[in-house]
Amino acid sequence: MPCTTILVGREASIDGSTLMARNEDSGAGSFMPKKQIVVLPQDQPRLYKSVISGVEIPLPEEPMRYTAMPNALPEEGIWGEAGINEANVAMSETETLTSNPRVLGADPLVKEGIGEEDMLTLVLPYIKSAREGVLRLGSLLEKYGTYEINGIGFQDLSEIWWFESIGGHHWIAKRVPDDAYVVMPNQQGIDWFDMSDAYGRQAEHLCSADLADFIRNNHLNRMMGEEENIESIRRFDVRAAFGSRSDSDHVYNTPRAWYMERYLNPSTFLWDGPDADFTPESDDLPWSLVPENKITIEDIKYVLSSYYQGTDYNPYSRHADPKKQGMYRPIGINRNNFVKITQLRPYAPEALAGIEWIATGSNAFNGIMPFYANVTTAPDYLSGTDGRVTTENFYWANRMIGALTDAHYSTCIVHVERYQEQTAALGHARILKTDKAFAESRPEDVTAFLEQANRETAELLKEKTDELLARVLFTASNEMKNGFSRSDA
Repeated sequence: MPCTTILVGREASIDGSTLMARNEDSGAGSFMPKKQIVVLPQDQPRLYKSVISGVEIPLPEEPMRYTAMPNALPEEGIWGEAGINEANVAMSETETLTSNPRVLGADPLVKEGIGEEDMLTLVLPYIKSAREGVLRLGSLLEKYGTYEINGIGFQDLSEIWWFESIGGHHWIAKRVPDDAYVVMPNQQGIDWFDMSDAYGRQAEHLCSADLADFIRNNHLNRMMGEEENIESIRRFDVRAAFGSRSDSDHVYNTPRAWYMERYLNPSTFLWDGPDADFTPESDDLPWSLVPENKITIEDIKYVLSSYYQGTDYNPYSRHADPKKQGMYRPIGINRNNFVKITQLRPYAPEALAGIEWIATGSNAFNGIMPFYANVTTAPDYLSGTDGRVTTENFYWANRMIGALTDAHYSTCIVHVERYQEQTAALGHARILKTDKAFAESRPEDVTAFLEQANRETAELLKEKTDELLARVLFTASNEMKNGFSRSDA
């Protein structure tokens, strides 16, 4: 699936939380309704069967409870996508990545293997740390193979790891620096990899056990003068060995990473003009950067909703160069299905540490609200999505708002921007209120307490979303082409 990811280390976030977020986007010309659910241990399969590949995988007997954002329509399988388990470990799957013919020839993809449909269900209920997530997924990939190249994020209260599959059975994973953030479009992303660490202490780098032999035997190392001692290379060039550098990358992928880094590090490099350090088509954009300011929830929502505001590439701008306008694939695209920001708060009580900020539909025109993860059920407004178009659930309400606003951008965007600011502010207020009430009351049934808080948040979200839909619909109705009044005669 075409998607966009951002990962934020604990020292790079405004409150010391680890933050992980990803848009799930449908393929061109398609849309997939999504819903938020909680999977209880008794509902987790013990023998998993993939719809797409047909692979059958036996699962451990003692899964943990976890949240997920699966497809609302079951025809293509689960596609759990993003969630937090009861051990306060989060997973986001997947970022579809590019590769090259040398890798795919040496280790072909496996038609009967695992893919994005399967991974969250196979991994998240069984891991108690981000590192454990890397190792479990790596072992599954080695055994069953995969039919696609993917990047997957794993997060706990102190660490975030980024996992990338290499061919059908191989993989690498790198720990996100605590003081940095990572941006990932649909392109193999890790820039350099410390092979000596992966084959030594494994402090910040992990890989499949035979990766060095795989590289050596298939002549994948493109670094000059480093043909033999691959296990000792401190800065192995991952992109040159495993990645792509195609013309389509320069239109579809690298511009998204360029815009996110330009937004979060505006003064670190020169991003525009003929003397720019990096352009939207640069192949050497950093995988991780230390931000100029600590990153907020609002920063993440903005970059994952962006369509090149402030540049000539903005498809809605009245002042953009028409030769450049709309030439690059936006992050906030019409076929966003949802964005979820998983926030793990080290300063909160363990039962309240995990929060999921959720928005659905096209991110350019939606708002985001927080929900506690330590629950056994999700509010109906989020969980009740199906194929029926209705304002009674968050997904379809936002899909309608996005379509109306896009067609009447100049007059409707003001309503959307006010709603986005309002929902974010209300979200922070809801967290403060709930945290305070928990500290004061010390409820015996924590789960019931948080479920009630989530229901109240959902009710507030529905109220504000309905108000936005009414404003956008009224504005768009007044601009219909068949409008006429006596004063027009």
